[in-house]
Amino acid sequence: MATKAAPILRRAMLYVPSSSPKFLAKSHALSLDTAAYDLEDSVPSSLKSSSRQHLAHFLTQPRPPNISELAVRINAISTGLALDDLTSILSAPNIDALLIPKVNRASDLNFVTDVLRHILPERHAKDATNPIKIIALVESAEAITNLNEICAASPYLSGLVFAAEDFALDLSITRTPSLSEFLYARSAMVTHARAFNLASTTDLVCTSFRGEEGRQMLEEECLQGKNLGFNGKQCIHPDQVAIAQKAFGPDEKEVEWAVRIVIGDKNADAAGRGAWTMDGKMIDAPVSGKARAIVEKATLCGFDVDALLEKWKDQEPE
Repeated sequence: MATKAAPILRRAMLYVPSSSPKFLAKSHALSLDTAAYDLEDSVPSSLKSSSRQHLAHFLTQPRPPNISELAVRINAISTGLALDDLTSILSAPNIDALLIPKVNRASDLNFVTDVLRHILPERHAKDATNPIKIIALVESAEAITNLNEICAASPYLSGLVFAAEDFALDLSITRTPSLSEFLYARSAMVTHARAFNLASTTDLVCTSFRGEEGRQMLEEECLQGKNLGFNGKQCIHPDQVAIAQKAFGPDEKEVEWAVRIVIGDKNADAAGRGAWTMDGKMIDAPVSGKARAIVEKATLCGFDVDALLEKWKDQEPE
């Protein structure tokens, strides 16, 4: 089974084409959780080799100061291009994660795991603290039916990503604004990710991003994905990043509510009370567990949790 999830923020995962030195350079000024430098779909066959060189060079430069995670989407294992991708980029020091597209079975991740251990043995020893993480893209019916074995395939597996367009192609279905045709697949993904303690589940791309209509659609998709259990969104334009990161992070009222519960629950426990009330509503173990998770995420998102803890230090259970 995958290692227990450490706190990781992947609220927004922005794809950056590696075929363009201009886009690579511009990404240095971005502020987001995960930049996914792409060697797959955005790179034509004729530019695969030069894109590897551009990206390997970029990843040896000083890290972008406001990007938490630098990831690379390689080509699918089935293309025969993945090994060249890996041998080209893994020598670069500033790589935190690999996105593996079209993961259909455990053997795809077994292959990547073996390559990581062969090329970077010290970083992937049993006692290593900072291995390169693996993020698997789920894009087919076969992948959905194999989620159990995929989620258990590598100790470095850290998250799942839903690739809606390829999934629709595989099933010969049409994407609609409601996204109801993807409900089963998306629900299966978030359920398996939670069962296997994976750190993230990243939802489908919103293909609209221009104007008020595009903004509204993105906000609605983010809310729907969050309600299904996803904790991040794939982005294809920098304008989508701020909306996604806000949507998949807690808001101020939610954080304050959670802090009050954390303090009140501590006091209730000291008084020997298992369940208690706040603002007329019952607080029990599942609610207090949710509150602790929100406080932990709020800390990662940059909220001044200490100030709120001080503000509500006298919160007592009703």
